Amino acid sequence: MSAASLRLSAGRILSHPGRRPALGSSIVTIEDGCISAVTPMRGADDGFLMMPALIDAHDHGRGLRTLAIGAVDQPLELWLPLLGQEPRVDPYLRAAVAFARNARSGVAAMNHCHNPQRMMQMVDEAQAVARAARDVGIRVAFAVPLRDRNDLAYGDPKPLAAAIGPENFRQLAERIVRVPIAEQLAWIDAIAGFEHPLFHVQYGPVGPQWCSEELLAKIAVASARTGRRIHMHLFETRRQREWADAQYPEGLLRRLDAIGLLSDRLTVAHGVWLRPEECELLAVRGVTVSVNTSSNLRLGSGAAPVGLFKSKGLVWAMGLDGMAFDDDEDGLRELRLLWYSQQGTELQSAISRTELCDAAFVNARRTITPAIGGAVEPGMAGDIMLLAYRAMAADVLDGAANELDVILARGRKEYLRKLVVAGRTIVEDGVVRSVDLAALEAELMAQAQAAWPPAQASSELRRRHQAALAQFYGCGCHTRAGANGG
Repeated sequence: MSAASLRLSAGRILSHPGRRPALGSSIVTIEDGCISAVTPMRGADDGFLMMPALIDAHDHGRGLRTLAIGAVDQPLELWLPLLGQEPRVDPYLRAAVAFARNARSGVAAMNHCHNPQRMMQMVDEAQAVARAARDVGIRVAFAVPLRDRNDLAYGDPKPLAAAIGPENFRQLAERIVRVPIAEQLAWIDAIAGFEHPLFHVQYGPVGPQWCSEELLAKIAVASARTGRRIHMHLFETRRQREWADAQYPEGLLRRLDAIGLLSDRLTVAHGVWLRPEECELLAVRGVTVSVNTSSNLRLGSGAAPVGLFKSKGLVWAMGLDGMAFDDDEDGLRELRLLWYSQQGTELQSAISRTELCDAAFVNARRTITPAIGGAVEPGMAGDIMLLAYRAMAADVLDGAANELDVILARGRKEYLRKLVVAGRTIVEDGVVRSVDLAALEAELMAQAQAAWPPAQASSELRRRHQAALAQFYGCGCHTRAGANGG
């Protein structure tokens, strides 16, 4: 066996979650990053369960959780200004801590929608993130954030200026960094120079309310030319829905389709406020929606209509959005929350277990990496997690429940015993082996604490901005047609 080989064994193999019963005791061989064999093994059940690793279809890779910087959960539009309080730290630490924490919950790949600390240092920050992905060892799709309008609110900022006062508004406006479209698109080519097998670059228009039609059209052309994927927030909140209806009476998605943005290269995050005819259009174009249950609950956005997605044939995936319950990046708990929140009230669940597992292990993967996976079988990527099944099912009588029953009822990251990505062991016995997570966290906190007083200096202005935004959206200023907030 070559040095690039790894053999793993388990008493149970859930090779195709939601599709096939578990296999008995088996040995899985991984060579050169891919599964080469799954071989039955004699002997007693060792108490472990092997299955494909989790995939996070939408995240932001924040090393500092939002509560840590005073961004307490509240409606998205009031919460976003508080993200500006984040102290500036080493971008490598920021990403490495986030990636390692996700790995500790069984996540082998994630879409990283980058939130820059210094807009004009986008390329340098991306290089640091690429290095963090390699060191931690998980697969990362880096969505380069692109935007050019509505920096302070959706629509005409004049009512916001009146609500907050001219001096406060001037201070907010001075902080806006506008980068020409051509320069933003050039970032993609520069960052692509850092690509490696675990790091791939995507276009990341932040959302249609933050991107002009010119920018979105140029992204569509560039994506079609290069084949690079696009990742964009869409209809996360009711305010975004109302803004779109006012600005595009003929339909925002029809307009996006007309400029070529809708294709099978596009992932949209959230989709909470999508309508039936829009789901049909997205399905026809092959778009994927990332569903982010915890985040939507915490930020008052609502619940994604997954039953509607299913009825219209729209592909959906699971994301954590950096906002998992308990701030613990627990992908297994997020899987359970997604499952129970989407069952509905009828005798038959609105979604099946097969659809749930496809969302977490298969559909999400396609939005991130070209490496084929999502199953434990030869030819698949060697992205595997090993769970302490006997501990999870200690009181379950023989034959009373199957493995997926137990995972959906009790799965938590504390049961993860091993995470392997591309044949490399990243986590073992609850400890990240690829990097020293404790040391990284300590250094991140030390840097953040040192930089915190300057970051706090503008907190009063941000609170005034919040109050003015509550007034702005409360009186419907964002629904004034033609007010695109250039």
